[in-house]
Amino acid sequence: MQKILESVFDLAYLVTVITLGARMIRMRGGRQLTLFGVMAVVLGAGDAFHLLPRVAAQWMPASAQLTAALGVGKLVTSVTMTVFYVLLYAIWRMRYGITGKRGLTAAVALLAAARVALCCFPQNAWTSADAPLSWGIFRNVPFTLLGLLLIVLFFRSARRSGDRPYRLMWLTITLSFAFYLPVVLFAGRVPAAGALMIPKTCAYVWAVLIGYLDGRRGPGAARAA
Repeated sequence: MQKILESVFDLAYLVTVITLGARMIRMRGGRQLTLFGVMAVVLGAGDAFHLLPRVAAQWMPASAQLTAALGVGKLVTSVTMTVFYVLLYAIWRMRYGITGKRGLTAAVALLAAARVALCCFPQNAWTSADAPLSWGIFRNVPFTLLGLLLIVLFFRSARRSGDRPYRLMWLTITLSFAFYLPVVLFAGRVPAAGALMIPKTCAYVWAVLIGYLDGRRGPGAARAA
């Protein structure tokens, strides 16, 4: 029963975010909505590299577990998740008419580059069934800092401008990290902690839905609706 529920959940998630992303791109609701759609597709496509082998592994004999494929999928997902947050930063700038702030943009670029670079080190042992926890922590330090930065930016900007459609975007990011970091730290020793990836995934779906529902209101729709 568990593998059935997990497989259905993973597949439903991938179909949902990629479909919503594609629809946002096709809506032609302006640059911000198109970029949000691209961001959603990047999210779903990147996660597919990890989740599809995971679903396949659920239905295979233990001797045929796709360890290498799962590891490479984690690497791809780690990179695409970083791209996701860089695109979200670009959406923040578009939505709130932010200009300048080169130092802030440089910080985002530096954190993203550090995250991707750390993910590429062979010490991560992505294809090993016994990957080191230390490198799981190292590569997530800049990623977490990038997430914290976006939490602050969206919280302040939505509150200052009275942006009701995006008023909880900061919370979706907060929840995604709140559920993700315990998995990084404890899943190796406490496998049950891996279940936190379910609410973490739901937080990302919520973020995509915020962009999609706002886009359906049309360009320039009541930001304070």
